[in-house]
Amino acid sequence: MTLETALDIPDIADIHLAHARIRERIRSTPVLADPDLDETLGCQVFCKCENLQRTGAFKFRGASNAVARLGEAGVDGDVATHSSGNHGAALALAARLEGRNAHVVMPSDSSPLKIEAVRRYGGQVHFCEPTHQSRAEELERLLEGGLIAVHPYDNADIIAGQGTAALELEQEVPTLEVLMTPIGGGGLISGSAIATRAWGVSI
Repeated sequence: MTLETALDIPDIADIHLAHARIRERIRSTPVLADPDLDETLGCQVFCKCENLQRTGAFKFRGASNAVARLGEAGVDGDVATHSSGNHGAALALAARLEGRNAHVVMPSDSSPLKIEAVRRYGGQVHFCEPTHQSRAEELERLLEGGLIAVHPYDNADIIAGQGTAALELEQEVPTLEVLMTPIGGGGLISGSAIATRAWGVSI
């Protein structure tokens, strides 16, 4: 299957559906406050501890949703992606839990710990040169063999899954006014923006 991205933009209903779909697989991570940080910044700060999520990052939310959606759509087969580590590990575990194999294209200079994590969760690692072009070419080679692409961030099901972290945070802290997230590929901030727009929070 050629590398294609799901271009449909998810909405808040998709995020609620994603949460219902994956809630038995993910961890509802704790929300912690720090009085010292509050005093320093002059406001209340609440931290959603996704470092305690399965595989160690929020990425498991999106990967779980994307793989589960393949099953709902009747799409059989193993999956493939490119990743420097976190998405690859998340997809490896999500695929394994659904009885699929995951193939992960990783740069040759990836962290040894992240390479080991992908393998520990059942993923098969395929190394490439540390360039975007090399990643894309190696992944395309795998997809030509019939694997199903699960893009790390340009995928509506990934975005909806990542948005479930913001959904949980809002449910626990309904007085939230501003949400801040890190940005890499953009999946987390996209899902968070969709979730927060539904309840009037700035991001």
